[in-house]
Amino acid sequence: MAKKKIFVICPVRRPEVGFLNSILIAAGFFLGIEDEWTKNQNAIKKYVSWLEAEGCEVYWPARDNPYQITDNVGITICEHNRYMMFWADEVHIWYDKNSMGSIFDIGMFFAFSGTNNFKKFVIINHKDVKPTLRKSFENVILALAKKFYNPVADGLRERWKTHGK
Repeated sequence: MAKKKIFVICPVRRPEVGFLNSILIAAGFFLGIEDEWTKNQNAIKKYVSWLEAEGCEVYWPARDNPYQITDNVGITICEHNRYMMFWADEVHIWYDKNSMGSIFDIGMFFAFSGTNNFKKFVIINHKDVKPTLRKSFENVILALAKKFYNPVADGLRERWKTHGK
């Protein structure tokens, strides 16, 4: 049986912070205190490692996109991610409304969702994604997760909740 191929949508770049915040982040690093960005990145890394231990083949753009450092414009990064997303059986997302790259990738998934290629859409940090009363990307990804609901993928997320953390 072929390995399940999973594309992970998640923030890749640390948001730009002001001078004072950068000092606080650096101080926290030296004191062993994780800021929110680092905590989330570590949680994503742990989730990816867990998926791979479960036998899945995972494409994590922060780790696996060979153009992250060399592409100064971003188009090659986007093209490579598009190819890898189309290759995937499932898309899992760590949603961060402040990540422009994640919003872009959600749009790519939405465009692909009209093809017969797709499959499953799993929200990794589901507890952090709350429906809103107005139009929002939160509502969009909740609707996509419902539309591409899959008990196997949901079961994987449930196992992660109980065994992976």
